[in-house]
Amino acid sequence: MKKLLLLFLCTSLLWGCKETKKEEVAEREIQQYTIEQFMDNENAFANGYSSDKSKVMITSNRSGIYNIYTSPSTGGELTTITKSDSASVFGISYFPEDDRMLFRMDGNGDEIYKIYMKDGEKIEPLTPTENVRAVFRGWAKDGKSFFYGSNERDPKFMDHYEMNIDDFSSTLLYKLEDNVSFGGMSDDRKYITLIEAITTNDSDLYIVNTETGDKKKINTQVSSNQHLDFSPDGTSLYFATDVDSEFSYAAKYDIETGAIERVTDNKWDLFNYYYTQNGTYRVMFTNEDAETVMSVIDVATGKEVEFPEIEDQAISSASFSRDESMAILNVGNSAKPTNSYSYNMETKEYNQLTNVLNKEINPDDLVEAQVVRFKSFDGLEIPAIYYQPKQASAENKVPAIVLVHGGPGGQSRKGFNARTQYFVNHGYAILAVNNRGSSGYGKTFFKMDDQNHGDKDLKDCVAGKDWLAKQEVIDPEKIGIMGGSYGGYMTMAALTYAPEEFEVGVNIYGVTNWIRTLKSIPPWWASFKDALYEEMGDPNTEDSIRLRAISPLFHTEKVTKPLMVLQGAQDPRVLQVESDEIVEGVRKNGVPVEYVLFEDEGHGFVKKENQIEAYSKIKGFLDKYLKGENEATMDSNKVEGQEIEAEK
Repeated sequence: MKKLLLLFLCTSLLWGCKETKKEEVAEREIQQYTIEQFMDNENAFANGYSSDKSKVMITSNRSGIYNIYTSPSTGGELTTITKSDSASVFGISYFPEDDRMLFRMDGNGDEIYKIYMKDGEKIEPLTPTENVRAVFRGWAKDGKSFFYGSNERDPKFMDHYEMNIDDFSSTLLYKLEDNVSFGGMSDDRKYITLIEAITTNDSDLYIVNTETGDKKKINTQVSSNQHLDFSPDGTSLYFATDVDSEFSYAAKYDIETGAIERVTDNKWDLFNYYYTQNGTYRVMFTNEDAETVMSVIDVATGKEVEFPEIEDQAISSASFSRDESMAILNVGNSAKPTNSYSYNMETKEYNQLTNVLNKEINPDDLVEAQVVRFKSFDGLEIPAIYYQPKQASAENKVPAIVLVHGGPGGQSRKGFNARTQYFVNHGYAILAVNNRGSSGYGKTFFKMDDQNHGDKDLKDCVAGKDWLAKQEVIDPEKIGIMGGSYGGYMTMAALTYAPEEFEVGVNIYGVTNWIRTLKSIPPWWASFKDALYEEMGDPNTEDSIRLRAISPLFHTEKVTKPLMVLQGAQDPRVLQVESDEIVEGVRKNGVPVEYVLFEDEGHGFVKKENQIEAYSKIKGFLDKYLKGENEATMDSNKVEGQEIEAEK
């Protein structure tokens, strides 16, 4: 923690720094970049060290599709390992004692994942490839096998399996039934934990003795309870709970006595809490006002491990080698994309593994996010993440977008997003609203939208628009709304139930018919279905009356403002028919509607060529219907001129 005196001095100097930066921006013209330039930012992340720690596995979309690469752990050029040109390949890890690799693929976004092995030039599927979903759950402590979940026995249940890596024989360790999901397993395989969702916030946590079959419920109160880790000696279980607290914290359960004690005093929600391979370090992540904060404790000394400060950026995560001598650090902020570094825990030296920012982009042209808060219609304080274009001023007012996250129950967070930076770079202010029902702000706030969707949460978004309209740099007549998934629903709810509040809407694979969506959730969500119905309503009961009332599909005649809809045909969560029908319904009103459908995408667009098409079309739509045709033409000329200059 910084000393109070230092904080006071920094605060005193800040005003002068802000004024200087404003003058610099005023003197320097902000360069605008094409969507191709923004999407040429690489999205890359490390998956772990090789057995001798000489290499690091990297998953990157530099080819336009996610593939696996390797980097020397000292940094250097990436070596291509897989060359998929269709479905994305995501790395899992190296094998513990050799250079074989595990990775996963699905069918162009259908989320039916399969686990594969790369052995030299040979690629081999290790789990069934037809209509069976498999997810990696970690290596055994001795490195001779790995655990995974699979629904091959029953599509509704992700049973727990172990695969021996000598002959790749698979053993079913535990069958999941009765709407419970897997939590974790102790190193000696004696105990596993099960989670039963009661609501989208509350859950019961059970511990099962695999030798005797004895099953005990750990929590004694209705609360949110999630598995974290077993202690290195196997005598205790650590779990996250929010008993007697607005925010989740780590608690310790003594397996023999059943005694529970709180072990962390974090003031924000706990993300994760675990021990490294041999118990040398204890790692904790918290979600502090939409930003990840990491703390690593040396167990032997009880002291916090100090990591280097790298170019004034935050370290958001650390993943350790099996011998705990090395760590992969992820470093970035809202204006700088995240890069991976290899860090030697003993020598304190670090090496950059990735450099993902497109060299054509000047980092000074990118915008850092601010956390802001505003009052909603009922006085409730709503947090949001705000991006203000550098070219915006009282004399040069800019249009704005209220951006709504997915969920329900998601959270907009501080972090680099190329799509957001693209829109901001082209003169659109972005306010990412964390409306009531968002996670990260306490369980009371989280529950506030239960069976109230399309009403108070929508009013929070309208309040966000009103906040924007009061900013001297925003054109109050040019504010739209955009979002994906649940955010897409909120976009359609805004255009349907508050049709005069926003000038345009961009719906990205958003729910428009809650009855159908809730009835057609993927089978592997079975353990979560009842909790989802508790929050949203059961479409098979009289709740269907309310669900129909809040579903924009049945009220399309109310939509009067221009609409854009984007959808992936392979989406297993929000079916393509949702978007097909809302487009058909709104078009009957004579309202401008643009529809972009990707045959090879699911719930989220991951291929660069599709991202380029999607985001460029969104900008074109916003330029035409929100910014205004004259301004759009001027912007278009600027971009074309810039591209010509680049070609020269």
